[in-house]
Amino acid sequence: MPIYEYQPTTEAHCDHCRNGFDVLQKLADDELECCPQCDAPIARRITAPNVQAGQSHLLKEKHFSEKGFTQYRKVEKGVYEKTAGKGPDMIKDQ
Repeated sequence: MPIYEYQPTTEAHCDHCRNGFDVLQKLADDELECCPQCDAPIARRITAPNVQAGQSHLLKEKHFSEKGFTQYRKVEKGVYEKTAGKGPDMIKDQ
């Protein structure tokens, strides 16, 4: 669910909406039109998304094994070799 930022559109505002506020909303939820505390008119601001990078450690073989998954890599057509986890060492297409 995205976090939306709202700002007051008039001079009438409360301490809650004076500097703007954030709301966690579903994509299907309607945009808020007034402050939930003082009913002052507000507008949603366009802001940059928060993108997380640097999650390569989640793809390491040790991580798969710890979480109970098995990872295979393709060796040749129809042949897969286990690289992490429990399960058969090779899977071959018959």
